[in-house]
Amino acid sequence: MTLAVDSPAISSTVAVDAAASGTPSGIADTAGRIDRTITVPSVSGRTRKDSIALVSAIRSGMKDTRWPVKGPAPLPGSILPAKRIIAYYGNPLSKRMGILGELPPNEMLARLDKEVAQWQRADPSTPVQPALHLIAVVAQGAPGRDGKYRLRMTDSLIETVSQWAANKNALLFLDIQVGLSTVQEEIPRLATFLKRPNVHLGLDPEFAMMKSGRKPGEKIGTMSAADINFASGYLADLVRQNNLPPKVLVIHRFTRGMVTESPQIRKDPRVQIVMHMDGWGQPWLKYDSYRDYVTAEPVQFTGFKLFYKNDTKKGDPVLTASELLRLHPKPLYIQYQ
Repeated sequence: MTLAVDSPAISSTVAVDAAASGTPSGIADTAGRIDRTITVPSVSGRTRKDSIALVSAIRSGMKDTRWPVKGPAPLPGSILPAKRIIAYYGNPLSKRMGILGELPPNEMLARLDKEVAQWQRADPSTPVQPALHLIAVVAQGAPGRDGKYRLRMTDSLIETVSQWAANKNALLFLDIQVGLSTVQEEIPRLATFLKRPNVHLGLDPEFAMMKSGRKPGEKIGTMSAADINFASGYLADLVRQNNLPPKVLVIHRFTRGMVTESPQIRKDPRVQIVMHMDGWGQPWLKYDSYRDYVTAEPVQFTGFKLFYKNDTKKGDPVLTASELLRLHPKPLYIQYQ
């Protein structure tokens, strides 16, 4: 059996000062003046706590001189930062793991089209690239025959989703939840697909359990910079050997411990790395997670995950494109589950 992956309205614009946001006072603008406030527009259903968290996340990113991250210039054919990726996540074998498997394919793809359109309206300056993000190796609550607590999807299932993506001129991401296996064991098995120009990779440290030896779901897993560097190096070799455009590597993260030694993650122009805020909950918690686990530890590009169900459990609307575009740095990979 597959293991499901889960991890008073303000009526006018809100200016939250530095003291209220819990951050150091003042941001110097280009003229050297100090701006003590960041004004955020009101959104129906958002609380003052949400607004304070948003301001704190914006302020943190604006004050951090490490953004934008210095690194190799994008090679021809690179997706980021020229485009923003909007992805639907899940697995066709489960309605519990995300929108990709929750709806019939045609209905799911039509809904993705609507999300792509709303993001394009919200930021006309950045072309939107649709994507499907398939969990290709799924963490399990049972050990399986080899004791690795993971289930590999068949090539035929991956091919089916690949065809859905091709029909929409969309990217395909293959996501790996290693369980008690390793990235070194799981990634090469997907090489046939990763050699295709439109196929990219995702790693989910939440279900990487080799360090603890626990089964998935008992505690949150972890990956080191060495694990991520192996994945990046493997993709870079595929790009070089097969004359491919650069690959995108998405790393899920919603706690500090999920990724260790992040300053040691190597940058390579053939692989564009996205640190992806993967936590669910109320808006203030998601903003705090983005600030603390993505903005605070710069790697290269940033992502933000939205949950149609888990984010709305307490009555909050799903965060909108216009809200997320206020963040600094602006996320260039948006995933819906």
